[in-house]
Amino acid sequence: MSDTEKSERHKKRMQRHKSVVDEKIQKAEKDKGLLLVITGNGKGKSSSGFGMVARALGHNMKVGVVQFIKGAFSTGEESFFRRFPEEVSYHVVGDGFTWETQNLEQDIASAEKGWEVCKAMLNDPDIDVVLLDELNIVLKMKYLNAETVLNDIAQRPDMQHVIITGRGAPDSVIEAADTVSRIEDVKHAFRAGIKAQKGIEL
Repeated sequence: MSDTEKSERHKKRMQRHKSVVDEKIQKAEKDKGLLLVITGNGKGKSSSGFGMVARALGHNMKVGVVQFIKGAFSTGEESFFRRFPEEVSYHVVGDGFTWETQNLEQDIASAEKGWEVCKAMLNDPDIDVVLLDELNIVLKMKYLNAETVLNDIAQRPDMQHVIITGRGAPDSVIEAADTVSRIEDVKHAFRAGIKAQKGIEL
């Protein structure tokens, strides 16, 4: 087959593909606030969530962020997004990883206090996107009742988007979500003895 024939064959294949994609785009006419869940054991769940926060800010949207679990140490995302207090309402409500706190009552109390912050955001029509970072872990550990959480999320403004991150998303959360991504752990530098790096994990 000549280069010209290959090029023509490729063009026809891409034209067919474009027709299929265009048809699907035309059929996607609904507009609604989405519930997105990013879970799995691989790295990148919070990174994905904060990437969407940055994208929303690029569209002049207002964002609410609540970080569970990670409160014991500062992160690059917190340092960065706190530079935009008019656009981002940023709250850290955790006391650290559960194996660090080693205090069940404290973890539950922190989660309950944090959820009150979340409910205020979910009731605010001026907030376009809410990121609930590491909420899945809180639900997995049963620090909060998943049914109550999902009911509160369901009562939010129609066009408000909610992003939930963290490993171990309960089945009920996955079922309620519009979009679910499960990040696979294929390989991680930590297992090779490399500590968490600024700009990557921190």
